[in-house]
Amino acid sequence: MTYNQPMILDLPFILETRRNHALEHATLHMLARTHKGRMAGHSNPTGFFLLGDFSTQDVWSASTEALERLREGESGLAIHAGCGTNLATSLLLSATLGWSVLRGAKSTLMKILLVPFAVAFAVVGVLLSRPLGTMLQEKVTTEAFMGHMQIVDIIPIRKGVHRVITQ
Repeated sequence: MTYNQPMILDLPFILETRRNHALEHATLHMLARTHKGRMAGHSNPTGFFLLGDFSTQDVWSASTEALERLREGESGLAIHAGCGTNLATSLLLSATLGWSVLRGAKSTLMKILLVPFAVAFAVVGVLLSRPLGTMLQEKVTTEAFMGHMQIVDIIPIRKGVHRVITQ
């Protein structure tokens, strides 16, 4: 039996968002080679926003190279350590494991005594979340296969914000 990705991930608006998310990450990887400041992105079905001190030409160059490299099979560019998927996975898993230790305690004193164990479980959650967050990016929140995606336009919204429009 082979693994088939859930069909919901192939719905057009979800697939487009996942592809844009991959392109956003790849573009941030390209920009990180020459820009050392803070940078971030946010994807949706029609493209993505980039936040950082970049010129519009830098964004064009980086996103075009990122798209080409993804098309050439460099799927690892779709994964980014700073992705919100990693943060959400870390927060949810560590909080759930920490809470699971405390939830059965009947008294305040018992809860206080269990705090060190809850913290230990939360730390385990953080450690487990690192590979889990990467796996979720690979399988769920990004799609490195770009299909027929094209970069249509890049619009400077205001200082430090660019809108990359894809189709």
